[in-house]
Amino acid sequence: MDRVYVMQLIRALQCNEISRREFITRAGAVLGSLASATLLASACSSGAGSPPPVVSEAETAVPTVDPSSAEGLMTDMVTYPDAEGQELSGYLAHPGEGGPTWPAILVIQEWWGLNDHIKSVANRFAREGFVALCPDLYHGQVVTEPDEARKLFMELDMSKDGTAVNEVRQAADFLLNRDDVAGDKVAMIGFCMGGRMVLQTARGSETIAPGVVFYGSPLTAAEANEVTIPILGLFGDEDQSIQVADVRTMEEAFNRAGIQNEIHIYEGAGHAFFNDTRESYNEAAATDAWQRTLNWLQTHGTGDNNAT
Repeated sequence: MDRVYVMQLIRALQCNEISRREFITRAGAVLGSLASATLLASACSSGAGSPPPVVSEAETAVPTVDPSSAEGLMTDMVTYPDAEGQELSGYLAHPGEGGPTWPAILVIQEWWGLNDHIKSVANRFAREGFVALCPDLYHGQVVTEPDEARKLFMELDMSKDGTAVNEVRQAADFLLNRDDVAGDKVAMIGFCMGGRMVLQTARGSETIAPGVVFYGSPLTAAEANEVTIPILGLFGDEDQSIQVADVRTMEEAFNRAGIQNEIHIYEGAGHAFFNDTRESYNEAAATDAWQRTLNWLQTHGTGDNNAT
């Protein structure tokens, strides 16, 4: 057992740097028992006036990536050129070297930036047998406050052929040029802002298919007619930023245009229901949505980790 890591988690819990749920998940992976982690969380919760445990300053930082999520995987920050030869970067996770080739997927960030949560999603895909890349659309900036996120979001050109969409396409080309990637297309999944990016990129891309949208702002009927790839859309009926009626309008446009799609709206789920680091997390919806995602990728050709 990594005692230093457990102490880091305890301090983070007591200082309210991580949630009780996140503590139990991480500590349970190290201890080998969720029950033990739950008991430890109860025993170590800070009471009024109780000081946090003493840990040396060098040991207090919570690891940026959950070791249990990345264990056995190959993960790294990578660079690749854009269309003008300028350097782009992203977080790459894949099953390992020396094996078969794997399907590839782009994992597109929420408006917070390339943070630990989105990296953990890439790790989950790598564990399922994908080469997963999270393009860093904010070019090194990660924020936690909505006002800061809003400013960065507003600076992005997310139009159909805008800078952000073109960076996503360059990321797809980077994956397709790797020796460990199978096939001639890359799947794409996005959350919140990233979900909208999936929809915009889907309006005429030759290297990306299929797409998975988690609570991304829906396309208009006219925009939806331009989509050329299968789309899975996952939304919550209590999302205050997305109207169910707008989602249904997009779905109807997909159906009229003959675009393969599946739209699922979770009762009682709000925005960001998949993000297990936020209060909006809905475990039941997130669990079901993850399985639907894997099934969608398998059905539409990018979930076969027994590729050549």
